[in-house]
Amino acid sequence: QVQLVESGGGSVQAGGSLRLSCAHSEYAFPRNIMGWFRQVPGKEREGVAAIDRDNRTVVADSVKGRFTISRDNAKNTLYLQMNNLKPEDTAMYYCAAEMGTAFYSDYDARRKLAADMYTYWGRGTQVTVSS
Repeated sequence: QVQLVESGGGSVQAGGSLRLSCAHSEYAFPRNIMGWFRQVPGKEREGVAAIDRDNRTVVADSVKGRFTISRDNAKNTLYLQMNNLKPEDTAMYYCAAEMGTAFYSDYDARRKLAADMYTYWGRGTQVTVSS
């Protein structure tokens, strides 16, 4: 059973930066597709970014140019570097894992920003951005 543990959330002023981490419990991490999602109360979970085994990435338009997803397979860890944070980035951030391996097309990559594509989820880390 895959376990995912997020860390690195906190409170920051607008324009600031945070780096989220997600520790993955299994040796299969390098072969998993990994994603970051966020959710605010009363709204659906929103896909932020995803990465495949070959480090191909897809990023939501709402964070493009500000957020970067990356992975360190030696440490079984996923990262989300968030720069130039805005108050509208305030949310609970979750990492997720899926048993696929690679993005086979740009369309396939965009599909990996949908929450129903993922099997395993962490419990989340809160990010609060004040104006």
